Amino acid sequence: MNKQETGHFKMIFTMLIFGSIGVFVKSINLSSIDIAFLRALIGTVFLIGAGFMMKQKISLVSIKKNLILLVLSGMGIGFNWIFLFQAYEYTTLSNATLSYYFAPVFVMILSPWVLKEKLTAKKIGCILFAMLGLFLLLNAETQVDGDFEHIKGILYGLLGAGIYASIVLMNKFIKDLPGFETTLIQLFVAALILLPSFFYGGGPNLIGIDIRTWGFILVVGILHTGVAYLLYFTSMKELNGQSVAILSYIDPIFAVVLSVLFLGEGMNVLQVMGGVFILGSTLLSQREAFV
Repeated sequence: MNKQETGHFKMIFTMLIFGSIGVFVKSINLSSIDIAFLRALIGTVFLIGAGFMMKQKISLVSIKKNLILLVLSGMGIGFNWIFLFQAYEYTTLSNATLSYYFAPVFVMILSPWVLKEKLTAKKIGCILFAMLGLFLLLNAETQVDGDFEHIKGILYGLLGAGIYASIVLMNKFIKDLPGFETTLIQLFVAALILLPSFFYGGGPNLIGIDIRTWGFILVVGILHTGVAYLLYFTSMKELNGQSVAILSYIDPIFAVVLSVLFLGEGMNVLQVMGGVFILGSTLLSQREAFV
């Protein structure tokens, strides 16, 4: 395979990994804060080891120059995960994923003020279609359904999406710092920020966690965080922006498929229509950015 084909393979594999995280998180019987902390901690340790093996150099000067943004975005990553995991708890995996994928819409809405980008008629149309999709999603389910509280779960997903959008915008202002180093520092900050909450009230009994749960935790920390982020940033160097944007849609689609196959979470017509509007509008807006 040539460099571009390798990049496509790694990006597709990365999106499949990201798309499967909900299935594993739903199998971990810990609070969202505990899962987020352990994910950040394990992911940080893995990336430090990977950086050492790859002889990755860390630029302390560049880190110091971007320290405020790195700290703020690192905090954002921690809280972003907490809200996403809360969404998994209160609603179906498909609902949580689709509401979380509203993040590009928030970026479009905020870009004119933060990045001074022009809000074109096509982008306004994409925002309106995405909002229509969200409306359909919110009206597709009753507020309380068995073990689920769908409205609450979708709102948690939207909160996670809003924070993720702020991380995307902050990352655009980080200068002279490679993606690997940026992610490593952000994960480290996320672990530090979540540490007090993790031990608040005594924290979970780590010794009492069964082997199966520890297996899921390690998969989320190593595979879904360390390996996935490492593959993501190495593949980005081998692909153009449009390829990255389009391939990223494998993530939510695969998540929805897994929710049906492994969790038995079906989707009705309104949910499917809402998902198509949300994903379709964000895809169209991202394609415009590379034309």
